[in-house]
Amino acid sequence: MYLPSGSVGEIISYLTQRNFNVNKFDKYVLVFMGFPQSGWIEIGSEKLSKFDFLYKLTTAKAAMQSITLIPGETTKYFLKQIAGELDLNYTVLIKEYEAQSPIKEGYLVPETYKVPKGISEKHLIYYMVNLSTKYHRQISQKIFGEWDEKKWFNFLVIASVIQKEAADVSEMPIVSSVIYNRLKKGMKLQMDGTLNYDLYSHDKVTSERIREDKSRYNTYLYEGLPPSPVCNVSLDAIKAAIFPKKTDFLYFVRNPKTLKHTFSKSYESHIREINKAK
Repeated sequence: MYLPSGSVGEIISYLTQRNFNVNKFDKYVLVFMGFPQSGWIEIGSEKLSKFDFLYKLTTAKAAMQSITLIPGETTKYFLKQIAGELDLNYTVLIKEYEAQSPIKEGYLVPETYKVPKGISEKHLIYYMVNLSTKYHRQISQKIFGEWDEKKWFNFLVIASVIQKEAADVSEMPIVSSVIYNRLKKGMKLQMDGTLNYDLYSHDKVTSERIREDKSRYNTYLYEGLPPSPVCNVSLDAIKAAIFPKKTDFLYFVRNPKTLKHTFSKSYESHIREINKAK
């Protein structure tokens, strides 16, 4: 059930208006027991005496709800999803994220977050960003022995491309090597996954989209990495970005039967693999 914040008298009045069996004298009982909780609380479904009911108002735990961010999902798509699940304002969520996150995309840690029902947009974003900050600093310290924000965010950009492109975890260090190899040779990345940014997260990247998208996320059009991560990333993708496999691969194509990629060192070999995959 939901309890508003306010004085004990205001809470009793709120309950009375909603046909709960309480009266003005019960506020003295509540004051004796302790101050009531506020927000959504777990009151239970069993029948309670009035005394037990009033006691639960002061001791019940917050009602919790789970929201899950999966690796590879974009922040805008995720916030749009949870706005519906938690009955929150999507525009306010975006505004709070942009105000509190140090980077536009890729900062939130993919996991299941347990949050109290009735949480505000501001507090939800603060909770997720705060947890993510601790996570990023902890992993960076573990791997490098330091926290270099600029260097770490660059790895997140690479990790996000890996996350979008790799068929599974085993492919991640190989995809990472292709990214580094192409960058080293001054080649455009030309990877579809970089166009699955923001609310385009689940859109199929067509030749028309590649021609029409003029943003810096279009790695068919622009050299180098995207201006920011294109999605939120797993620890496996981060590790692959930091520790790429040593290969000479420059290309890869997806096999429609195995759903895995075939990697090639030359353009000619790559074309042969494309023809095989048709």
